[in-house]
Amino acid sequence: MHFFENTYGYLEHGFTVLVEYSILLMELIGVVIILWTVGQCLHCLIAQKHKNLRLLLAHGIAFALEFKLGGEVLRTILARSFEELGIIACVIALRAALTFLLHWEVKEEHEEDETGRNELDIAVVKKHEHKQEK
Repeated sequence: MHFFENTYGYLEHGFTVLVEYSILLMELIGVVIILWTVGQCLHCLIAQKHKNLRLLLAHGIAFALEFKLGGEVLRTILARSFEELGIIACVIALRAALTFLLHWEVKEEHEEDETGRNELDIAVVKKHEHKQEK
């Protein structure tokens, strides 16, 4: 019986270490992606290639947030109390909301690139046309 208790303890410790390193790796990947994206944007800015810098930055941040969100999900495995789970749940909710908003922003930028106008521009033009008709 003592053998099984020791084996369980070793396996639990090994699993905990594996999850902790996985969390660190995912967080590191997220940070590297953000730094790489900022570097690309700075290079484009210096080289005066201003085309879609916001879109490039938004893509990079959204991609990095996916990794950071994955790290937070892994962190729930190691949570030992409901208080820790509550804090992790809040962080996950914030990061998920940021990811959603960034994806929405990217979608809007793509639509603006295709039409050459965004929704605000279209609304202003329609309002102006409506005034001219009267």
